[in-house]
Amino acid sequence: MVYAVVRAGGRQEKVEVGTIVTMDRIKADKDSIVELAAVLLVDGDKITSDAASLAKVKVTAEVLNNLRGPKIVIQKFKNKTGYKKRQGHRQELTRVQITGIV
Repeated sequence: MVYAVVRAGGRQEKVEVGTIVTMDRIKADKDSIVELAAVLLVDGDKITSDAASLAKVKVTAEVLNNLRGPKIVIQKFKNKTGYKKRQGHRQELTRVQITGIV
């Protein structure tokens, strides 16, 4: 069993070939191939974690689509002053499928 831990949009994700990962938005078109930086590689009993060996490792992924996360509402309120503030946010996301770990 081969899997890798990759850096994906400020987080680390455990991925195998075929895994679908939702990560922060990256500048890539739909159906394009992107390369993710590996942090750890596990190939059966062999574990690779040093930077020199990981520089040779390529984790490729295909961009499936761009989407937006759920809306969150930020509300601020100060008692007795009449201060109220309401703000919304939707995170920009990209969904990718892992195509290869070499």
